[in-house]
This record gives sequence, structure tokens and C-alpha cells, in this order.
Amino acid sequence: MSQNTFKIHSGYICPCHNLLVLEGEDKTVLLVDDDIDLLELNKFSISNMGYNVITATNGEEAVAAYKTARPDIVIMDIKMPKMDGFDAFARMKKFDSDCKVTLITAYAIDEKKLLNAQSMGLLNVINKPYEFDDIEKLIKEHVGD
Repeated sequence: MSQNTFKIHSGYICPCHNLLVLEGEDKTVLLVDDDIDLLELNKFSISNMGYNVITATNGEEAVAAYKTARPDIVIMDIKMPKMDGFDAFARMKKFDSDCKVTLITAYAIDEKKLLNAQSMGLLNVINKPYEFDDIEKLIKEHVGD
């Protein structure tokens, strides 16, 4: 007989952005990617690490979610519809100069945009494909357990 363990949380829905905010979770990760399968896989894995996870599928949603939820770290794809990761990062920084953001990409990076983002405090860039261990290490390093 196999045994399954489930984590039960209480929380509330933020009506502005349809975000589930979990009570009792003290660290929040905002994941942003237009690849829904990858987004859901990472959400599941990060949730299993014990973090509250909110998601967005483009840069505009990411900025709105950041302003509402004030996550501890943002892990965001660069190439997305409506607003790319660099522009979303810049808007988050204008709103909160202490925001922690890592960008993810499978493509060549515009060097000028990268240097500008680094000068504004970008944590780093992770190249796709990556191992989930890279994401786990990043979160633990910048957010903690």
C-alpha cells in the first residue's frame, strides 16, 4: 500500500489578478513564462520545496502580479508576448528597487539590454535547457529556506 502526503493550505483569492495567496507561507516565488507546460512543472516543483508560487504568462501580467503580491524572487522568461522579460524587470525595479529577478532564455541575448539589466541589479540569466537543481539553488541562495 502506498502512502501519499498532501500539504493543505488556507488562503484567499486576490480578486484583482486571480492570485491565490496562501496563508502561512512566508516566501513567495513569481514564475513567468509563456510556455505553460514548463510553467506548471516549475510551479509544482517549487511548491514542493515549500514556497508559495504565483504565475504569469507574459510581462504585463508579471508586473501586475509583482505589484500585488510583492514576491521574494521572480524567475522570468525573456522572450514573451506583450512585454519581454527585460522590460518587465525594468518596470518592477521602478516599483521596487530591491526586487530580485533572474531571467531565463533559450535564445541569444541582446548584450545592450543585458548590461542595462545587470546595472539595475539583475541577479543572473539562466539558459534553457536547464536542470531544476539550478532553480532550486537560485531560490535557496537568494530567498532561503
